Amino acid sequence: MPVSRRAFLASAALPAFAQRRRPNLVFLMTDDHGPWATSPGGCVTMHTPHLAALARSGVSFSKAFACTPVCSPSRLTWMTGQIPSRHGVQDWLMPVDSYGPKSRRFLDGHQTWSELLATAGYTLGLAGKWHMGHDDRPHAGFSYWATVPGGGGPYTDPTFFKNGETVPMKGFKTDLVGDAALEFLDNRAGASNPFALYLPFYAPHTPYNYQPDVYREPYQGSDFPCFPRLSKNPRQNPGLAAHHGNAASMHAYSALITGADAQLGRVVEKLKQMGVYEDTVIVFTADQGWSAGHHGVWGKGNGTWPFNMYDSAIGVPLIWSHPGRIPAGRTDSTMVSSYDFFATLLDYLEVPHQTRTAGLSYASILRGRKPGWRRDTLFFEYAGVRGLRTERWKYLEREDGSRELYDLRQDVQESRNLASKTRQTDAFSRNLSQWFERQGAPPLKDWRTTTTQTLPAYRAPEAAAATPAG
Repeated sequence: MPVSRRAFLASAALPAFAQRRRPNLVFLMTDDHGPWATSPGGCVTMHTPHLAALARSGVSFSKAFACTPVCSPSRLTWMTGQIPSRHGVQDWLMPVDSYGPKSRRFLDGHQTWSELLATAGYTLGLAGKWHMGHDDRPHAGFSYWATVPGGGGPYTDPTFFKNGETVPMKGFKTDLVGDAALEFLDNRAGASNPFALYLPFYAPHTPYNYQPDVYREPYQGSDFPCFPRLSKNPRQNPGLAAHHGNAASMHAYSALITGADAQLGRVVEKLKQMGVYEDTVIVFTADQGWSAGHHGVWGKGNGTWPFNMYDSAIGVPLIWSHPGRIPAGRTDSTMVSSYDFFATLLDYLEVPHQTRTAGLSYASILRGRKPGWRRDTLFFEYAGVRGLRTERWKYLEREDGSRELYDLRQDVQESRNLASKTRQTDAFSRNLSQWFERQGAPPLKDWRTTTTQTLPAYRAPEAAAATPAG
């Protein structure tokens, strides 16, 4: 597949690396998966044995966050290292923008790590959820493409768009995504050039219509201690309110994660059979987090109205593993963001580029060294709300002029707004405005000028609302 002129120019230094084969990449991503919903590191009753093995083999980040707590804009940030105001997607993409004759390629004009890897000699495969525009058409450097367009949909008998063809399938969608991943890997057996497999699952995104018994069985008789039983948040989005305190939803959510974990196990076993496991860096994360009773909410950033940026919605699991290269069994507490991934991946793989992003590379941590920078603040953006987080404080500003400040040490529920009670509020506000200005973002009140997408319609909790599809 042709790559963009931007990607070609950015790879001008490629000949210097041409004689050294870079490691393969497998990048796995779950959907709506908070770090609390893994074991170890989260809840010990969550059945994720393959994630546990991956953590033992590499570095886990205990303070990893997504820039945006909803699907499409978060995924574009993972792909480009740019914040929503820069890449132009501020909310989940409606079907009209995701696929079909009116769909747009929202990544056009933005450098992606996938294009750079393709230009550097990698063969790229996508197996799973895209949801960044032109879902049904291969692009961004990928030569293998197997996806079910859109943001969610039922888990049984999906129709895949596979390498330019429409392919109705029978079975459980998560298993079928795993099948596509193995097919791509089989096609790469014995190849001389490296491969990069992007494996983004739909699980555990709603709907909870089906999970095979094999993935439900570990939770039979469980009282689901991972899920808080707090009173329902008055800002809860009605479209997800029925799941609040619902044991059937807890069971379904847990089983969907276990199903995705099983596919990780299949991929690792395939890499070992191919003899390339030790030559492959594996990265696992989620597009953003999820509240499942946390803060009295079921959902992510759009699980409430107005939107939230609770830690459970922006926090993500993050594991990097590369046998013999990345230190095994370590947990690192450096705060890292999804907008750091682009720079970190290319740094670790030694793929040259000239792209300016919002992020920093933390590849030195993966190499067992301390980074050459000190990270004390992360920044977040979702449509009409922007925020920052330090180790202790979280500060938010909304387009209506309201401000929120929470002391995370004293108030883990983020329920006591201190914005009007401390002099620190103005300093946080200046820091927030200055950082977004440096990123080329307009003032918050003008956030709508940054996107051309068809924005979803949200309504207040007292009104009827559709289930968020991000």
